[in-house]
Amino acid sequence: MHHEQLADTVAALQPRALTELAELVRFRSVADFQQFPKSESEAAAEWVADALRAEGFVDVALLDTPDGTQSVYGYLPGPEGAPTVLLYAHYDVQPPLDEEAWTTPPFELTERDGRYYGRGSADCKGGIVMHLTALRALKATGGVPVGVKFIAEGSEEMGFGGLEQYAEAHPELLAADAIVIGDAGNFRVGLPTVTATLRGMTMMSVQVDTLAGNLHSGQFGGAAPDALGALIRTLDSLRAEDGSTTVDGLDAGAEWDGIEYDEDAFRKDAKVLDGVELIGSGGISGRIWSKPAVTVLGIDCPPVVGATPSVQASARALVSLRVPPGVDAESARQLLVAHLEAHTPWGARVQIEKVGQGQPFRADLSSPAYAAMAEAMRVAYPGEEMQAAGQGGSIPLCNTLATLYPKAEILLIGLSEPEAQIHAVDESVSPEELEKLSLTEALFLRGYAASQG
Repeated sequence: MHHEQLADTVAALQPRALTELAELVRFRSVADFQQFPKSESEAAAEWVADALRAEGFVDVALLDTPDGTQSVYGYLPGPEGAPTVLLYAHYDVQPPLDEEAWTTPPFELTERDGRYYGRGSADCKGGIVMHLTALRALKATGGVPVGVKFIAEGSEEMGFGGLEQYAEAHPELLAADAIVIGDAGNFRVGLPTVTATLRGMTMMSVQVDTLAGNLHSGQFGGAAPDALGALIRTLDSLRAEDGSTTVDGLDAGAEWDGIEYDEDAFRKDAKVLDGVELIGSGGISGRIWSKPAVTVLGIDCPPVVGATPSVQASARALVSLRVPPGVDAESARQLLVAHLEAHTPWGARVQIEKVGQGQPFRADLSSPAYAAMAEAMRVAYPGEEMQAAGQGGSIPLCNTLATLYPKAEILLIGLSEPEAQIHAVDESVSPEELEKLSLTEALFLRGYAASQG
């Protein structure tokens, strides 16, 4: 009956949760201040700080991190002797890409066919609202049984590492017995899932130069080295014939030994066009969770419209490498740099600059916190059992926290299931997932407190 009261309370809080999510989504809080006003991120940070103060948090502060962004911190004292749980989410979001391609405006939360669309709705402003809803439900049904530290990051999507550096300089600030990272997601809607592993990431800018300036392609083409052609050849060396990532000296990674991603389901989730083959080899889960993956994120070159018949003197690309668990991201970066330098053709000059980096992560599923989470998910999702999956994306803070607090149990949950289309056009969140995961977190905090008593 106690669980039913908590579930009813969470359900009653959902209109408020969606209203607040709409307020948060309205902020264009992209931590790329060359494209988006810094004031938008600052306003989002203030919104989170005000929400924490309203819930009784003390020591609420806007932390100026070394990357020029702000993280929001607050502490909610718990009963004497109770464990402390750190709740994490981030309020910064990915750029909306082509705003005209969105069905509805990216910074206006819009309901359509049972889902709510808007940039950051799932990744990860929805995570902030999930945390707040869980705490409010507990306060209304007997109180929050643990001490809570809350941290909302302001630059997670950019990979700048500001919060990691701040935490390393202030190691006592985020110390906790358990840590809930609200920036992952269920394997599919309705299937409660914890994320057991994260791939790391290293990102770099690759510039190729061949000439002092562009040349007429009729007068000089055929002998003058084309920088764009050289760059294309260099990037092509990063893939085998089947599309597998090939970086000289980098381990090809292992197969995934847990839940398997059905190929037909993956094609649907990834919106692969009919007749187009998937890349790589082995199981889908391994390809996206436990093996390296290189992606060319963008290329600076003349657009087709307005291009002239010229041999290009310079070309540049942004390249990312997802790093499997068990592989050091810095070592992978060095191998990637060496590979690119070795495979740049025609003696072209290549300049490589690191843009961002984060280490991979692997959780300990045998810990008491995971037992409490499994029971919470069993109640919140009747008829389902907790599943453990991987995630191809990176959350660099995880490894920083694991290093700073080796005894802390780290759990990853969240709203970024496949239908959410995070980082893409028409990102959305399932209101049912928001409700069930808010309930899951509330149940977890209650169960974890009881297990530590």
